[in-house]
Amino acid sequence: MAVAIRLSRGGAKKRPYYKIVVTDARNSRDGKFIERIGSYNPLLPKDSDERVKLDLDRARHWLSVGAKPSDRVHRFLDQAGLLERSARSNPKKGEPGEKAKERAEERATREAEAAAPQAEEAAAEEETIDVAAEAIEEATPVAEEAVADEAPSDEAVSEEAPAQDTPAATEAAPESEPAEEGEAAPADEAANEGASADAPAEGAEDAAPAEGAEKAE
Repeated sequence: MAVAIRLSRGGAKKRPYYKIVVTDARNSRDGKFIERIGSYNPLLPKDSDERVKLDLDRARHWLSVGAKPSDRVHRFLDQAGLLERSARSNPKKGEPGEKAKERAEERATREAEAAAPQAEEAAAEEETIDVAAEAIEEATPVAEEAVADEAPSDEAVSEEAPAQDTPAATEAAPESEPAEEGEAAPADEAANEGASADAPAEGAEDAAPAEGAEKAE
């Protein structure tokens, strides 16, 4: 008969409590056992003394007669210093299986396909923004040149101002220029002719009263 030292589960649902038992290896896990040599309560903290209880004398006896401990009981015995346990690699922490790898690849492919349209839209928006920025940069110098051409410069304004006053000055010049000696201005001649026609001469006015005065005497 093959004798094993292993755990036998008890307790309620989601609140396990294990007994460390010596039993026939052919029996079920929670079936009959030969002897109970300890207990294990996983709900207690790891630094608690009540977490693992083990009868070291009985465990040593059963080990001496050829009992084989389970992996979990082997750890307890190693911690107690009764049976050394070699380090083992945990297969659960190794690389995932082929099916897991395939599922991961399929998931990554679906995510990449779903993200592709969004990336294309973002790239198109960036291109549109770049094109608009380039167009603005190209149009800015042209607009500045057009504004500079339309706005008259200070030199042009200073040149145009005297040019507008020149005709008036030239028209007013003949009126203000003095007439040469012996020549009357055209306007003065016309004024003198009108005056001579309408008003009597100064000598005539003086002569008329003188003649009447002589007759009266």
